[in-house]
Amino acid sequence: MSRIVMKFGGTSMAGIERIRSVALRVKREVDAGNQVAVVVSAMAGETDRLVNFCREASSLYDPKEYDVVVSAGEQITSGLLAIALQAVGVPARSWMGWQLPIRTSDGHASARIGEIDTTALNESLARGEVAVIPGFQGVATGERVTTLGRGGSDTSAVAIAAAMQADRCDIYTDVDGVYTTDPRIVPRARKLKRVTYEEMLELASVGAKVLQTRSVGLAMKEKVRVQVLSSFTDADAPMADTLPGTMIVGEDELGQEDIDVERQLITGIAHDKNEAKITLTSVPDKPGSVGAIFTPLAQANINVDMIVQNVAHSTGSTDVTFTVPGADLARSLEVLGNAQGEIGYAELVHDTRVAKISVVGVGMRSHAGVAATMFETLGARSINIQAITTSEIKVSVLIEEDYTELAVRVLHTAYGLDSEDAA
Repeated sequence: MSRIVMKFGGTSMAGIERIRSVALRVKREVDAGNQVAVVVSAMAGETDRLVNFCREASSLYDPKEYDVVVSAGEQITSGLLAIALQAVGVPARSWMGWQLPIRTSDGHASARIGEIDTTALNESLARGEVAVIPGFQGVATGERVTTLGRGGSDTSAVAIAAAMQADRCDIYTDVDGVYTTDPRIVPRARKLKRVTYEEMLELASVGAKVLQTRSVGLAMKEKVRVQVLSSFTDADAPMADTLPGTMIVGEDELGQEDIDVERQLITGIAHDKNEAKITLTSVPDKPGSVGAIFTPLAQANINVDMIVQNVAHSTGSTDVTFTVPGADLARSLEVLGNAQGEIGYAELVHDTRVAKISVVGVGMRSHAGVAATMFETLGARSINIQAITTSEIKVSVLIEEDYTELAVRVLHTAYGLDSEDAA
């Protein structure tokens, strides 16, 4: 008998027919003798609808009441799935976040999970029940409902899997695994059998949309084996443990079959068009100038990614270029505008027509020339690199947005990632 957490996203829960399909998928795991807890998202589009209700009610809404409203979407789907499971003969009950409870911080709309009491959950599983748990929610001091931020249901599922010591956490979504890059851009992209926590964390942070970054970080910390699967396979498709999608595991779990020549080089290529480039010209070239730029941005909770400081001018000044999330551009411009006197820059220039392209792979630790291949490949296609950032297993470059798809395609081929049997 295995303990499994199954998580279903909004597209998987979008309507009664899909919820019935989820119930049948859960039933197969129960019939196989497994203990199952299910974590569900709200129906596709429902959270956005609830958020808009809050904004329409007041532009200065109380975050505590906001959480009460937006957490209702997951509550509805958890109850509906429990009903659907009962209808096919599977004992099931829904558990709200406060009933277990899932204890979180007081940061409403962006709470972090502290601890999960699994006493009631374990008793329910021992009785042969399927526990259906709404993702995205918990309870804070004063028994107030909290939410974890957008995409928080993935984090809920991993946290519950860790707390109940599950054998694995299956994340069902609208894709059937993690690919070497976006198959919509590169039809010859390959689905990966296994990806390390570190690689998935880097891929998620640089644009891959398969898993939420916080959930991957938590899985790595708690050593939860996470599997990405499609919920849109046929009803007679093989069981999840016999035909896996992509398993996210520790590096020590990689078998010899995972370590071929191509696999050692890089794992995947990600792209992100939600970047904005900011350049401050003629910044005084003296100690403290860079701190004067980035301290107020940090105080405004704006994350800065790539940073380039140009060669100093003969006038004793330099230009500083960096990127921020596109959604934070307006706030960034406001913050920097207010700090112009302290920073001492001459002009503030911004550009939203940029994209970040990243190559990721644990093999970079033992292979030289990964960055050189990237630069040479882009240069051969006359794609100019505007900024560069690296980590131990990642190289990212900033390019003009119009070249995004071309860059992804040529890099995918350059690193030998194209599938030979793809259509």
